[in-house]
Amino acid sequence: MPEINRRTFVGASIAVGGVVATPPLVAGCGEGEHDTGQSSTVRLRINGETREISVDNRTSLLDMLRERAGLTGTKKGCDQGACGACTILVNGSRINSCLTLAVMHDGAEITTIEGLARNGRLHPLQQAFIDEDAFQCGYCTSGQIMSGVGCIIEGHTGSPAEIREQMSGNICRCGAYTNIVTAVANTARA
Repeated sequence: MPEINRRTFVGASIAVGGVVATPPLVAGCGEGEHDTGQSSTVRLRINGETREISVDNRTSLLDMLRERAGLTGTKKGCDQGACGACTILVNGSRINSCLTLAVMHDGAEITTIEGLARNGRLHPLQQAFIDEDAFQCGYCTSGQIMSGVGCIIEGHTGSPAEIREQMSGNICRCGAYTNIVTAVANTARA
């Protein structure tokens, strides 16, 4: 009987496991989507425009916005609800779009960063971010602005401490927090 060592055993286990696991993963795949037979059409009002979008029932709202609606301003950061880069407004309330399924929002009013500007003019908070130099790399900016708009709508801008607390779910790796708080406070006062 041949002697088997740990390395041979682990290698053979991975090879056999990979062969067994692979067919279900690729069966029915086409053009980057998994065909589960479980899809729905969601009807939404996105940035003032009524849209009907067909999605797999497992698709996050974030992925639907980016991949199916073509609205890539909403960023995918951690995909776990910890960074806030995917913050949008749904029916006027801010949410992390990576943590919810698109099918859960049939009939909802959705606002993304692309929907804030009006008639070629930036939203006042977008302008304040520029004026206050409230971003550096810019990756978190859309989520920060959407969260800031949510703070203003919700009336959570009474003090810098309140703004910081209400926006604590939005991470800026560059550390532009002081300028972000100033931009939100100035916009709320205007």
